[in-house]
Amino acid sequence: MIELPYSLIIEATLEPDFFTFFSPQLAGFSGAGHSVEDCIDRATTAMPEHVEMLLQTNRPIPQKPNNPTILIQNAQSLEQAA
Repeated sequence: MIELPYSLIIEATLEPDFFTFFSPQLAGFSGAGHSVEDCIDRATTAMPEHVEMLLQTNRPIPQKPNNPTILIQNAQSLEQAA
């Protein structure tokens, strides 16, 4: 089971080994990986760190969804994502 506290969107780019990711619920959270699995691994590690940074800078922490999802899609603008 994949345990992410927030939903994750992974976007494929024109490069076959470059994916970007972000969370629609977690402002400012984004990253990149070499595969879908790499993005999930990186997000699993980075989400708690990002929440800790929000706490340290007195920013609001969004409520966790009951059932976070992972969506894999093509980048909105493939020309800009390559």
